[in-house]
Amino acid sequence: MSTPSSASSTDAEDRLIAQGVDDEPPANNQRTFTQRAALLVSILSAGYAFWHVFSLNVAPVETWAFRILHVAGALIIGFIAYSSANVDQPQRGNQSLIKALAAILALPAIYALYTVYDMQQIIAAGEMITPEMEVNQFGIPLAVATLSAIVASWFLRPEGSKFNWLDGTLVLTVIASTAYLMVHLDGTALRMRAGTPFASPGNAWAAMVGLALILELTRRVAGSALVIISVIFVVYSFVGPYLPGFLTHDGFDFSRFFSYIYTDAGVLGATTAVSSTYIILFIVFAAFLQASKVGDYFVNFAFAAAGRARGGPAKVAVFASGLMGMINGTSAGNVVATGSLTIPLMKKVGYNGKTAGAIEAAASTGGQIMPPIMGAGAFIMAEITGIPYSEIAIAAVIPAVLYFLSTYLMVDFEAAKLGMRGMRSDELPQFSKMVKQVYLFIPIIILIVALFMGYSVIRAGTLATAAAAVVSWLSPFKMGPKSIFKAFDLAGVMSIQIITVCACAGIIVGVIALTGVGARFSSILLDIAENSQLIALFFAMCIAILLGMGMPTTAAYAVAASVVAPGLIELGIQPLVAHFFVFYFAVISAITPPVALASYAAAGISGANPMATSFTSFKIGLTAFIVPFMFFYNAALLMEGEWFVILRAFVTACIGVFFLAAAIQGWFWGAHSNWVVRGILLIAALCMIEGGLYTDIGGAVLAVVAIVLNKFFKGKPAPEPMVQAKGMD
Repeated sequence: MSTPSSASSTDAEDRLIAQGVDDEPPANNQRTFTQRAALLVSILSAGYAFWHVFSLNVAPVETWAFRILHVAGALIIGFIAYSSANVDQPQRGNQSLIKALAAILALPAIYALYTVYDMQQIIAAGEMITPEMEVNQFGIPLAVATLSAIVASWFLRPEGSKFNWLDGTLVLTVIASTAYLMVHLDGTALRMRAGTPFASPGNAWAAMVGLALILELTRRVAGSALVIISVIFVVYSFVGPYLPGFLTHDGFDFSRFFSYIYTDAGVLGATTAVSSTYIILFIVFAAFLQASKVGDYFVNFAFAAAGRARGGPAKVAVFASGLMGMINGTSAGNVVATGSLTIPLMKKVGYNGKTAGAIEAAASTGGQIMPPIMGAGAFIMAEITGIPYSEIAIAAVIPAVLYFLSTYLMVDFEAAKLGMRGMRSDELPQFSKMVKQVYLFIPIIILIVALFMGYSVIRAGTLATAAAAVVSWLSPFKMGPKSIFKAFDLAGVMSIQIITVCACAGIIVGVIALTGVGARFSSILLDIAENSQLIALFFAMCIAILLGMGMPTTAAYAVAASVVAPGLIELGIQPLVAHFFVFYFAVISAITPPVALASYAAAGISGANPMATSFTSFKIGLTAFIVPFMFFYNAALLMEGEWFVILRAFVTACIGVFFLAAAIQGWFWGAHSNWVVRGILLIAALCMIEGGLYTDIGGAVLAVVAIVLNKFFKGKPAPEPMVQAKGMD
């Protein structure tokens, strides 16, 4: 991304779009192994992304086979791209020892792969495969190679940046386990026996190895939080008979559990279905926007539009993160993508590091609830609920507007009370020139129009991706074959984390379905609701946030939707409202202390204290904690009802959000507010947000009282515009 120049307006105009991808070849022709590995990753990831687009549009693959290959491809690329050699820890073994151990462990993996070939020949001849062959010649050798290589990679790492050959062994085990599943997919009706006492032993062994590989790669790309939760759920499947109360169940044996969990009820279920279609398609779209520099135009347009306003870079962060965040599948990823530009500029105009990071974290998290893409959340919701995507996208409009209006007002009031200035004209792109390049919005416009014309999500996403390439020909950064290859390469690498996380979340979803713990949790919510429906909703909110802490948005919603949403629906809440309720709290777990991934990512850029940043981002995003209760009590905010009812609900909610921001920031009607005025504003905000006729009247009366009090007991006015300020302390 480009940083607006401070030298002159000409410089700023020349840098409307970021510098192109470095096309220079390596300085020498002698590539190190790391460079060769990087080239291999580029080829594999580009091919992987292109295969998805081709399969989705031209040559569809059978559903189960497509999902199995989808997960396998991510694992293969992931173990090369995220080799344990890249872990920032000291060397713990020499390269010769690692190579020798990797070669030894590769032998049983190769033997298991050869056994799969043998099995295929036996099936082709119409004969039966014996259980002994599946266990002794396939399952045990494969498990030994996989588990030994995973554990060894924790302790043995090569010096420097050399590739860890133990990860090469893991690639072999991915191929062997996937080959087994593909061979048996049709030949022996694997899917019919999965999860039953008749499941084949080889199926269970292949699935167990698959789960181990998914968990290990998830640990590398997303940290330990999701892995720990997944392992707890797996253990729960076996220890259920020994647990008390609603947690108890009959338990499952090795074969039945693992053969079930690697089906469309678990790993290959809704989360992988969405990641293999909608998510990866929009990752390709985002990669094309980035490679064509169209995405950078969005950020520069935001700078030109809002940069001159007080606290300009903070307002740019709100707009830019909303635009880019709806495409990016993770809040933390959006922080890194846009925050590297906006956070330093916010600090430049006077925000301290804590506040700058918190604003970016709150804005980036809001991108996940911004239609039409909603960070892929809309597509997962459509897959789980069966509600048409268009209905979900339309319902999300008003809540998203309220969230970003609140964030904008928080930023504006903060800048006003601290006397911050905007950026100078010579620091910004010229708005007139940006308007002349407004055609660069065409890919987004095509996407939205195609979706609402009734095109499938896949077709609409493909058209938008092609439009990004075509539109680039009108800009200085024309996409040719090399740029298109780089876009697919970027998409493949970008997709690894979210695909792995979705597969890992599928483990938890599968356990919930297998054990029935979700239904028992629903009964608990019903019992609580007998005393108070509000308490039941508060309890559901806490569970959704807890499940989402430390997890990417997609996984957080998928898990929460399996545990919490059914209970809310049992309370009589409409499915759309229930899932939106869960989705919002799963999203804002990214800015909820003590585990706030988006806030921590922003703190890493701003250099501020992570916990202080998370509390400040929680304060800025406070409206998001109220909005779900708003549309529970007033479904008009989800576009349900007559148009005039929806309009009134929207207007009064916007006014309520204004009062809420004023109460939190202590800035109202051009001056600081005392605690009495802030208290009245808070009550007025809650009245206006509730949406009833009498509460709206009550809120309006309280607002008048607050204006009068603020006029006669006016606090100190804003200071003169300044550069240095403390921020939200």
